[in-house]
Amino acid sequence: MQCLYDFFRRHPTVADSLWGLVLLGFSALQVASGHVQCLAEVLAACALSLTVALRRRAPEKMLLLAIATWIGQLVMDLKPFPGDVAMFVTVCTVASAGAPWARRLALLGPLGAAALSAWRWSFSTQAPWSCLVTVVITYVPFILAWMSGCLLRVRRAYYAQLEERADRLQRVRAAAAAAAARTRIASELHDIVAHNVAAMVVQASGAAHVLEASPNQSKQALSAISQTGRLTLAEMRQTLGLLRESNDSDGEYTPQPGIDQLGDLIDQVRDAGLPVDFTVDGTPRPLASGIELTAYRTVQEALTNTRKHGGPHAHATVHIAYTNSEVHILIDDDGYGVRREAYEEGGADGFGRGLIGMRERIALVGGTLAAEPRPNGGFRINATLPFGPSAGA
Repeated sequence: MQCLYDFFRRHPTVADSLWGLVLLGFSALQVASGHVQCLAEVLAACALSLTVALRRRAPEKMLLLAIATWIGQLVMDLKPFPGDVAMFVTVCTVASAGAPWARRLALLGPLGAAALSAWRWSFSTQAPWSCLVTVVITYVPFILAWMSGCLLRVRRAYYAQLEERADRLQRVRAAAAAAAARTRIASELHDIVAHNVAAMVVQASGAAHVLEASPNQSKQALSAISQTGRLTLAEMRQTLGLLRESNDSDGEYTPQPGIDQLGDLIDQVRDAGLPVDFTVDGTPRPLASGIELTAYRTVQEALTNTRKHGGPHAHATVHIAYTNSEVHILIDDDGYGVRREAYEEGGADGFGRGLIGMRERIALVGGTLAAEPRPNGGFRINATLPFGPSAGA
């Protein structure tokens, strides 16, 4: 049954043709009963059946055909017969899907038809007031058919508007998702470039300073620059890979860095010349990938800011503490600190997103961040991240 319904929805002319055949069948019964007055009535029945069959394919033309058929009935003095039901159907269809001029004609034409029909067949045998009642009674079904068609047209327009709004909302959501993805990737690139390039600049400066006095230290610095550059390229490829589908057979991307890689990060920072103390309290546990990445990027950004703003003799401390439901990250340094605008006016550091990206990243996973200068000098980053669903759960 559903297949049949879907077929008729895809081919409305077929369904209308079946109804036209049904109407023609009733007219054939009248022919078989011997009540046909002349051949003109048979032609009128065929014409009205055609208007039903093609009413949705060409509503305006079928309305004109119905009117011409009615005029022929009036001229040939043909009394109403079952095929005249097609006029109501045509009026309803034109009011639903016809042009504005056709809708007006479908509303006013039946009024004149009812009046002329009453004058043609009832005026000579009934009183004037009785003819008026006949006109009203004859016109009411046409009014109801016309109003039904208008309701169908309004409902169709309403559904079309809803679909348009749904499509527009889907496009807006897609654009918002794309913007969020671009923002996330921009933050990733900022963290990667700001951290690693700052380390390379420090190492290059140190290598140039001791090039003549200590060639071995220069070689070590240049080796560290090379290693940092390769790491930067690998992380950038990994981040940019999120913009396109993977061509690997397994369709997976390289895992993002997490808390387990903080040791390597801090070793790299130490090699770049910044002393860092790293401690962990509590029992480490698997965290959601987003929490892991946020923790890693928070420490990375904080140490990058220490190198950029702390001065040549700064010292940093990274402390990770696990509780029952949260992981606390505390990064302290005893350097010069940063400008007041960096943490009081949204976190812009003057060169990029800085603390803004850190705040957005932590807020995205439901955590909190406090960034403020220390009372005795230096700067402090204090972040709290919820555990969330673990990757192994």
